[in-house]
Amino acid sequence: MSRFYLTTAIDYANGDPHLGHALEKIGADAIARFHRQLGDDVWFLIGMDEHGQKVAQTAEQAGMAPQAFVDRVAERFQAMWTTLGISHDQFMRTSAAPHHAAVTDLLERIFRHSPDDFYERSYTGRYCVGCESFKQPADITDERCALHPTRSLQEITERNWFFRLSAYTDRLKAHLAAHPEFVQPATRRNEILALLEQGLEDVSASRARFAWGVPFPRPLSDGETQTTYVWFDALPNYWTAQTFPGSRAPWPADVHIVGKDITRFHAVIWPAMLMAADLPLPAMIWAHGFISLGGERFSKSAGVKLELADAIARFGPDAFRYYLLRDVPFDGDGAFSWERFEAVYTAELANGLGNLASRMTAMLEKYCDGIVPTGVRGATDAADLADYAEARAAMAGRRGFPVHEALEAVVRTVGRANQLIQDAKPWVLAKNPAQREALDGVLATLARQLARQAVYLAPFMPQKAEALWQALGGPGTAGGTTFAAADTLDCAGWRVTKGEGLFPRPEPPAGA
Repeated sequence: MSRFYLTTAIDYANGDPHLGHALEKIGADAIARFHRQLGDDVWFLIGMDEHGQKVAQTAEQAGMAPQAFVDRVAERFQAMWTTLGISHDQFMRTSAAPHHAAVTDLLERIFRHSPDDFYERSYTGRYCVGCESFKQPADITDERCALHPTRSLQEITERNWFFRLSAYTDRLKAHLAAHPEFVQPATRRNEILALLEQGLEDVSASRARFAWGVPFPRPLSDGETQTTYVWFDALPNYWTAQTFPGSRAPWPADVHIVGKDITRFHAVIWPAMLMAADLPLPAMIWAHGFISLGGERFSKSAGVKLELADAIARFGPDAFRYYLLRDVPFDGDGAFSWERFEAVYTAELANGLGNLASRMTAMLEKYCDGIVPTGVRGATDAADLADYAEARAAMAGRRGFPVHEALEAVVRTVGRANQLIQDAKPWVLAKNPAQREALDGVLATLARQLARQAVYLAPFMPQKAEALWQALGGPGTAGGTTFAAADTLDCAGWRVTKGEGLFPRPEPPAGA
């Protein structure tokens, strides 16, 4: 059994979960579930980034102590991930004592292994509280941060501990050359290569003036104590996870899944920190794109938002998961629209998979007393297995994680099953006793198709996949069935039950 350690970005604890958070967690969850069914020993880490100036300011505005504030935010995030069926193994909170201790250990490890990499320096720069980072001229548009255009940049002068990031330009180039898969997809890798070609600048590793964070382990030469800069606190969470009681998080990670706006932190600063600490690097950073609403990026500060609970409530958590993974490419940008959501739901879930399951279970009950007949495998099975091989290849990691491509391959098998019903016309075969063997063969093939679909859809729609599996009378669970077992399934003798429809058709608007 291969181990597979998967992480997402930890979400900043200054608001509620939004659609961008959901896209990342749902995509990562599909990957984690998929690898469990591949037979891997998966450890899936998500969590909260709870320190920093922005959190402290937001807590103060709410009239709360920072710890009480982040406790409340973390509860809301965890409740949302439960609603969406996110199957994480560990929930990181950077305000937890084990994380504080491990961050301190990591920084001290850098002092020991690379004693010249931390040094004192006075610095004046333009700081975006939204990004929790100093901005270079290329990052500024109309005197504002390009990512947070509603926030004013702060002119800050401090004396801090600095990290000698500039010393790692060539080492990072060499690593990317030797490991081209390290940053994916290719668009993000090219951005990092271009950044490295410009040369790296040293970065602040500590901050003065606020205390909500991990204390930097060493004072300045004048005795002043400072707080670890939030990115030097947040990025190590993937490594500090292993120090928590009960954690089986291995190191190095197999893949960090992050948004494209924080790729440079994960693909430049984080690996440089690990090199400085003489620790192995993660195998891959996979950067997904943004999801927009009407062409505008979701932004609480800019007033571009959609209530996540409303979107989930429209057709349920699994249909919401399906729509995002089906319609938003996991290697690029995408858009949410209510019209498109309903169109995909109606065409592919209500009229596609849902109708297929309803018709199939009804025919088995009518023509076979609910018992799946015996039938030999044929061309339909072979075509399905070719699609499933494509799905596994898309999720294996050798070319990143284009989750949408894997789901597309599974969806093709649903279309093939519906086409088989139209071509074979079981209701016509049932009228002729001489066609009994042919009828049984068609129904057995359809049962195998549905059973495999339940197994392969389990990473994407876990609840609905289990409902389908149970309706078919499958043993155990769909999500607990490996893909290798699914590919050789024989459903003969299973007893099907026709329950409620998987995906009810949308109700027409009032007065329509």
